[in-house]
Amino acid sequence: MSDDAGPAGRLRDGVPLREAVGTASPADWVRLDAEVRTPAWRTANRLPTREELRGLPAGPLSDAAESRVALAPCHPDGRVREAALARVTGAPGLRPLLVVRCADWVTPVRDRARALLGETAGPQLAPLAPLILLLSRRDRGGFALRLLEGALRQGAARNVEALLADEDRAVRRLAYRIAVDRQLLTPAELARTAATASGDTSIQTLCADAALAGAGEDDYDAVVAPLLASRSPQVRSAGVTGLRRTGRHREAIAFLADRSALVRACARYVVRQGGTDPLPLYRSMCADPTRHPPAAAGLGECGSRADVDTLWHLTGHQLPAVRAHAVSALCTLDAVRPDRLRPLLDDLSAVVVRAAARALQPHAATLDTDLLRAGLAPDRARPTRIAARRLLEAQERALARGARPGP
Repeated sequence: MSDDAGPAGRLRDGVPLREAVGTASPADWVRLDAEVRTPAWRTANRLPTREELRGLPAGPLSDAAESRVALAPCHPDGRVREAALARVTGAPGLRPLLVVRCADWVTPVRDRARALLGETAGPQLAPLAPLILLLSRRDRGGFALRLLEGALRQGAARNVEALLADEDRAVRRLAYRIAVDRQLLTPAELARTAATASGDTSIQTLCADAALAGAGEDDYDAVVAPLLASRSPQVRSAGVTGLRRTGRHREAIAFLADRSALVRACARYVVRQGGTDPLPLYRSMCADPTRHPPAAAGLGECGSRADVDTLWHLTGHQLPAVRAHAVSALCTLDAVRPDRLRPLLDDLSAVVVRAAARALQPHAATLDTDLLRAGLAPDRARPTRIAARRLLEAQERALARGARPGP
């Protein structure tokens, strides 16, 4: 057997189905279907016939017979595919091929597969969820998905709960949507999921919103607190919104200087709803921003031209985070002065250099070309070289549009 043989080649060589096809991998079933129908593959290999399928003994299939039968539902001839479906139904390991054939391009094959899959119980459909969701992207792939959703919405709760930790992200998302709709999880459970489901913003947002919608006034510790402690900005912002619902407006002040602009915006809203103007609070924080470096960014987001001098002063602060946030705030207030900001391209902090480069991007045409080229020298820090190159490229684009260059 060739080392690079796909699922079809392994089945041809008699490898048991559970080893030949990654039974937990929906992509392997799709690949098997595609391989068997490849002209070169079917020319070089003998595929099962209807006569061969009819000649198989009734009852469970041997490993060799199961491997052979697995090729039949993928046969280029629709009559063979249709004849194979009856044997597939009686072999649980081959049930994924029923799902594949539910999206068949031949109507009799498709209708037969759908009728047989429709007889499958909910607990047997749940393990097929990754393949069903993958094939639902096809033109005729919606039937199996509707069948699965119906089984999960109407069947035992354990069928849904079994999919909440599935390795397939699309399956997890479907399971959580149904669990929320069926109210299978408490607000506290939803909040914990939102706070810990790192890397999946969709699930985090769904669970955070559902947790708050189902929470009562006395659910702060169980619901709002976990949301506020999350590393996700979307979840923290939901938690800040929850402070308003529980009447704890003043506790949102602690999030005015959050590292996320989204959370800062929510905090300002909640603080205002509680009757407090956040601007004086930002100005107070920026008098000594060491404890709250993002306060500089927040000042730019709700401040005025009267705060520009304060922000320019903060561009020289000892903490790189404060300098970077101050530069961003100047951009927000449209108060960038290229000549005054350009020296920050040589800042010792890469974060500050990147912030300065972003701020100078719209002003690239006004920058001194020779000074930018000097920033490309090998002895300059790497962040400075990168910033200089990007600004020179921006300057070239601006000149191509007819802008006047700097001195």
